[in-house]
Amino acid sequence: MSGLPIDYYAILEISPTATPQQIRDAYKKQALKSHPDRVPSDSPERPTRTKKFQRINDAYYTLSDPTRRRDYDSARLYHGFPSSTASSASDSDPEEEIPRPDADNNAPPPSGGFPWSAFGFGAKNPAEEETFSSEQFGSVFEEMLREEGMAEGQAAQPTGKFWSLVGGLSGGAMGFIVANFPGAVAGAVAGNRLGAVRDARGKSVYSVFQELPQGDKARLLSEMAAKVFAHAVGS
Repeated sequence: MSGLPIDYYAILEISPTATPQQIRDAYKKQALKSHPDRVPSDSPERPTRTKKFQRINDAYYTLSDPTRRRDYDSARLYHGFPSSTASSASDSDPEEEIPRPDADNNAPPPSGGFPWSAFGFGAKNPAEEETFSSEQFGSVFEEMLREEGMAEGQAAQPTGKFWSLVGGLSGGAMGFIVANFPGAVAGAVAGNRLGAVRDARGKSVYSVFQELPQGDKARLLSEMAAKVFAHAVGS
């Protein structure tokens, strides 16, 4: 197995014949489902979720680009991968399936001599992997919020709908927003629910998300996951 690539189609739970839109939709579902911020920072699940989230991002990075996908599909065909996804592949350990160049300098090259490091984003360490995953997810996250009317403009700035949702996540959300975003002006407030906020600094919605308290991040991700899954069922 050391010369075989990980099955990115299985990770995203799609067919090798999936369209670009199906790949993107599958990424949204899997990324929201496995995002590390859906559990507390000290949760024992966090390392496993982080690793899986990075794997999902690696899969999307490879399959979302026509050239990378074509090269990856050619390699799959060379190694005799089945035409349908292998259900067990998403649960396997990628460390065992993708040879690392520093694992054994005396080891022979993978079968066929194919450079599997050409696939995925090729980060050199866990910190780089985490940064890449976050940035890639951020662009898709902003797209999802635009679709829900929670972000607008080229910079994907939060709308009143986004602030209203965030304001209803927890009792301390409004105070956190006003205290941490200079230029943010609170609008109508009913109890602990935030009616509207104008952010004079023009932060992107994903930047705001990253600075929210962890509990509010988890709730917002759950809200978005419910919307995405509902759309998938209804389509």
